[in-house]
Amino acid sequence: MLSSTNAITPNGYIRFRDYLQKACGISLSDNKQYLVASRLGKVLEREGFSKIEQLVDALEKYGSSKLKEEVINAMTTNETLWFRDIHPFTILKDRVLPEMTSGPLRIWSAASSTGQEPYSISMVIEEFKSARPGVLKTGEKIVATDICTNILQHAKQGEYDSLAIARGLGPDLQRRYFDKINDLTWKIKPHLSARVEFKYLNLIESFSALGKFDVIFCRNVLIYFTVDLKLDILKRMHACLKPGGYLFLGGSEALSGLSDYFEIVQCHPGIVYKAKS
Repeated sequence: MLSSTNAITPNGYIRFRDYLQKACGISLSDNKQYLVASRLGKVLEREGFSKIEQLVDALEKYGSSKLKEEVINAMTTNETLWFRDIHPFTILKDRVLPEMTSGPLRIWSAASSTGQEPYSISMVIEEFKSARPGVLKTGEKIVATDICTNILQHAKQGEYDSLAIARGLGPDLQRRYFDKINDLTWKIKPHLSARVEFKYLNLIESFSALGKFDVIFCRNVLIYFTVDLKLDILKRMHACLKPGGYLFLGGSEALSGLSDYFEIVQCHPGIVYKAKS
């Protein structure tokens, strides 16, 4: 694998950083040369590039969509686990779902990664329906999107090894909502995966084709974007929410400058943002 000292030149790093931000919104800081080298080393070697500038030249050429997809896949962080940070899922079950009685429930998981978030949401819906039968009467749909194509394929399969299953998922839920394929692999049960539709989406592009939602989960992804792009994405997400719909952000993320669009709902513990009309 090529090292940062011989492949990632200062000028080349700036060019690649600018390209990546324009392509998918990811904003790299000034000291991420080693990250770029470690994630793109195999691509550089395979393509015969000794400098990152050569990769940027190839990416900017017409017809480079496959290479662009591979680079974005490599540069995307896909850290996730079941019921991450737990509070949002408790709020969803105890505060949000009891209000969703007037029509079909639609939830958007805006950075679905390998599927743990949308499948966790599906489990929450199942638990809620078991505890309060008849409250959700008209069906539920979870639209799960991500920019990373190979990760989406993994998520669609709904299969996880024992290590991935153990990250945030208790044995009771594992037995209840997963089928054991073999000693090393578990698969989400069909009635849970049937609620989830996985789609490719670049968050810097239009959301209009997705339709309207009651709830949006956009957690632990905005930290990779510039302030201006965050505001743009959140305003467009507001437009995707039905009046009074809810937005969940990551624990280290917060709304700033959008008081005309959302109000904070304190849930003790945790918060959620409610869309203003």
